[in-house]
Amino acid sequence: MVFPLEELVKYSSNIYEITVAASRRAYQLAKIEDPEIEQNDGKVVSLAARQLFDNKVTFKIEQQ
Repeated sequence: MVFPLEELVKYSSNIYEITVAASRRAYQLAKIEDPEIEQNDGKVVSLAARQLFDNKVTFKIEQQ
């Protein structure tokens, strides 16, 4: 799976927020054994981004 650049270009909210969310999700995916990772040739960043853009995983910004 290729990183979904077309989705990033169309994204209307804060690009920084979705980038940070994808980075954190990729870290989570790297720590677990998920069959989806193998189906994606071990590419956790593109898988994480795809999960966010497809709303399989959601994120929220916590105020400190």
